Amino acid sequence: MSVGPYLRLTTWWQAHGLPLWIVEALWMVVMAAIITVFVMTTVLVLVWLERKISGDIQSRVGPNRVGGRFGPLQTAADALKLLMKEDIIPTGTDKIVFILAPFVVFVPTLLVFMVLPFSDRWMVKDLNLGVLFVVAVSAFPVVGLIMAGWSSNNKYAIMGALRAAAQTLSYEIPLLMAMVCVVVAAGSLRIGDIVDAQRGGHWFILRFPLQLAFLIYFITAMAEVNRVPFDLPEAESELVAGYHAEYSGMRFAFFFLAEFAHLFFVSAFCAALFFGAWDGPVLPPVAWFFIKSYAIVIAIMWVRWTLPRLRIDQVMSFAWKLLVPLGLAAVMLTAVARMQGRW
Repeated sequence: MSVGPYLRLTTWWQAHGLPLWIVEALWMVVMAAIITVFVMTTVLVLVWLERKISGDIQSRVGPNRVGGRFGPLQTAADALKLLMKEDIIPTGTDKIVFILAPFVVFVPTLLVFMVLPFSDRWMVKDLNLGVLFVVAVSAFPVVGLIMAGWSSNNKYAIMGALRAAAQTLSYEIPLLMAMVCVVVAAGSLRIGDIVDAQRGGHWFILRFPLQLAFLIYFITAMAEVNRVPFDLPEAESELVAGYHAEYSGMRFAFFFLAEFAHLFFVSAFCAALFFGAWDGPVLPPVAWFFIKSYAIVIAIMWVRWTLPRLRIDQVMSFAWKLLVPLGLAAVMLTAVARMQGRW
């Protein structure tokens, strides 16, 4: 992930007269493997962290047996149990679509990590249109959710899939507006340029009106990852489990991995957009990046175990009647501030 080894490898490859596209392809394969391991490890940590946070909020202990006093290996044991379960494909399903759906949801979640800035040197690819890449790829998993619901031949599953599509597409609009505010403030779609514009403690969260953009991003991010109070696509009290009601074993694990991986990504991307990513004193840049990312993750988990679930009509009204107008106002205020030369 560091640019140093990539540049040295590219220089050596070109010096021997070999095609550059081969080393680029090999580099991306290696980076994809590293990111996959990182994502799976992060998901285990997030599941354990959420169990402990929910336990504290509900005045109970949480995991405290497997792996020691704080139960760090409980999640690993549960993951192993899940992988050993029988993979069942119900009769009446569209088998090809049913099998492909978890991968359609999981793979785009891995792709967005390619542009995540872990530090000033640790970033797989700093694309010129990095923000646009994130918006485009992050919207693709909803196709997998629809595939899962439709192919399951289950009324609860298709209702969950339709809710997921309606909710995701609705909340993407104010989410995009919040990102546009940051792009306007930084003057670039490159994520590296956005972080550089916040160096020295000049974080966007401290600049008006980007506080409003952050609030919109925080709320819409929870809706994008189907977290309470926006977990209507998989509401167990209404739809059993929503779009993945018929999934078990490894295929269900892919949905589970995608949800928690997306949770970490939206938190880390929020840190890059509004909190300067790795910018900070004394500590190494990577340490600051993870401190900020996990602080936002904990805030999202706190909201989940504090607020009740909304109704679907309340969810949609909240997006179109409140967040969209607020997003338009935030974009206009940011543009005015930019034209006045405030930044």
